[in-house]
Amino acid sequence: MELRQRKKMRLQGYDYGRAGYYFITICVAERAELLGRVVEECRGAHCAPAYVTLSDVGRTVEHVILQIPEYHKGVCVDKYVIMPNHIHMILTLAEDGGRTMCAPTHRPAIPQIVHGMKEAITKTIGFSIWQKSYHDHIIRNGADYWRIWEYIGNNPAKWREDCYYKDGAI
Repeated sequence: MELRQRKKMRLQGYDYGRAGYYFITICVAERAELLGRVVEECRGAHCAPAYVTLSDVGRTVEHVILQIPEYHKGVCVDKYVIMPNHIHMILTLAEDGGRTMCAPTHRPAIPQIVHGMKEAITKTIGFSIWQKSYHDHIIRNGADYWRIWEYIGNNPAKWREDCYYKDGAI
């Protein structure tokens, strides 16, 4: 029996350690809604913006996301959102690679950053929640960046329209 070939997720030949902006989406296995829930509050005609209230696992994910720049010099988390079953982030790899006055430091590549983040969360909670791999998009210009920035910011409000939404999920 021949094993099914996995689809290549990364852009072939591209250096994911190169300075730039990257849009990353990481999903929970089976789209299980383990990270939190979207809250929509309306009183009469007035509705507050939707937001995500995080579960304990979601708070662990947020804690690890916020630590990325501490563990990876020259990496910045520009924007992120933790949804019930996935996360979106814009990661920036700095031009100088996090150089210090003493010696240059090695700039991590996107795959190592994502792997380290998933691993830290798994070790903290005691089990893996992630599906294999992740989706990335290399942000090519300012218009692309701001479109993604808005998409991340509006994600909770558009939860029911999201491709990761499962009707009837808890």
